Amino acid sequence: MKKAVAKTSATKPAEGASPAKLIDGRIKELGDWRGEMLARVRGLIREADPEVVEEWKWRGVPVWEHDGIICTGETYKEVVKLTFAKGAALADPAGLFNSSLDGNVRRAIDIRQGEKINEKALKALIRAAIELNAAKKKPAKKRPA
Repeated sequence: MKKAVAKTSATKPAEGASPAKLIDGRIKELGDWRGEMLARVRGLIREADPEVVEEWKWRGVPVWEHDGIICTGETYKEVVKLTFAKGAALADPAGLFNSSLDGNVRRAIDIRQGEKINEKALKALIRAAIELNAAKKKPAKKRPA
């Protein structure tokens, strides 16, 4: 029986590797400001919600969930993009959303090299997304006695 070894490539994740390990691998693989920023926002998400569930979807996209998707953490050449699945329904008093503003459902935050993160506002946005997910969560079906 062959033992699975974690591979960091987005196209060929190792079978059985946990999403957390795959995200660790992506951060290390990037090896530049994007990896540092992805690690930083990941830490802020965990601080905002210690019960957050990390997933690895769509051929290599880190996803954070709590009663549904909170946001994704995509990395591109020029930006680290946090896309909030239901961002259009969230209040954004600090004006963090700066991308995907025309969408019906999603909103995103593009973070460029050298930009500072408003940590307090980002954590508030994460908590608001969790509250929205919880409010839209379908109640469990009752089983007949």
